[in-house]
Amino acid sequence: MAVFTEVTPPEAAGLMASLDLGTLQSMQGCASGIENTNYFVSTDRGDYVLTLFERLSFEQLPFYLNLMHHLAARGIPVPAPQANAQGEILHSLKGKPAAVVTRLKGRNQMSPQVADCEQVGAMLARMHAAGQDYAAQQPNLRGLAWWIDTIPVVLPYLNTEQAELIQSELAFQQALAQGEAYRALPQGPIHADLFRDNVMFDGPQLSGFFDFYFAGCDTFAFDIAVCLNDWCIDLGTGALDVARAQAFVAAYDAQRTLTDDELALLPAMLRAAALRFWTSRLWDFYLPRDAAMLKPHDPTHFERVLTLRRQAPWSYTRSGHAA
Repeated sequence: MAVFTEVTPPEAAGLMASLDLGTLQSMQGCASGIENTNYFVSTDRGDYVLTLFERLSFEQLPFYLNLMHHLAARGIPVPAPQANAQGEILHSLKGKPAAVVTRLKGRNQMSPQVADCEQVGAMLARMHAAGQDYAAQQPNLRGLAWWIDTIPVVLPYLNTEQAELIQSELAFQQALAQGEAYRALPQGPIHADLFRDNVMFDGPQLSGFFDFYFAGCDTFAFDIAVCLNDWCIDLGTGALDVARAQAFVAAYDAQRTLTDDELALLPAMLRAAALRFWTSRLWDFYLPRDAAMLKPHDPTHFERVLTLRRQAPWSYTRSGHAA
């Protein structure tokens, strides 16, 4: 979250009133994240998050907002989009698409332990299962096609070794995507960005997933890999914490049984997830947009993660032993 478009208290108050959400009491810009303008907004009726979408269009947004509504209706703890009197959950503010959603209770768990990873893994599986009857379709907009388009744009900023690494991995992922095993992977709506700062815990209990604005239809294994590369690593080195990773996947597998192809391709998906975030962080770092409070993430973190996933592949086995 960040602030690209300044919203005044009277403007926010007007939107909240139009949604019958009460009288504005306070609002505060959110400093984390890099895609949208976000404010924490409190009224005399509750706490909400106001988002102005800086890249997504009015045409694209119903997929995300209706997915959140769909998941919430099936018992998945996600922010609920707030509708106006006409039942519309996509609004307009400052000439941009906007939404107001309920604010989840609790805080991020930035130093997750095994028990935290188990909860996230189990809830991710429940979310994947709950989304399988969601009718709308939209590809993962930061998937393979985006990597193919974006990597040539960031290549001029890389040294020779980095350029060889990113081009080699892209070629590997392109070949993988053509294989029968990859095409057999179960797919559906995924979060695609479920990092530690997109999950809330109220005390020791997971209280919800949020920030679904990178969601799209892709393989469930890719979503698992995105999580493993953040929830189950040492942030300083990028090394995988085997105990946390094993617990995460075991908890997921207990809720939605992983297929043989998913188990076999998990090491490749860990590489894919690392490539995706290395590419996007390079793009955000070298080709930034203006935003109040915006601090681009260090791209070298996921360069290290990708290198390690290539050098030391990890896979999960139901016997309880990691390979």
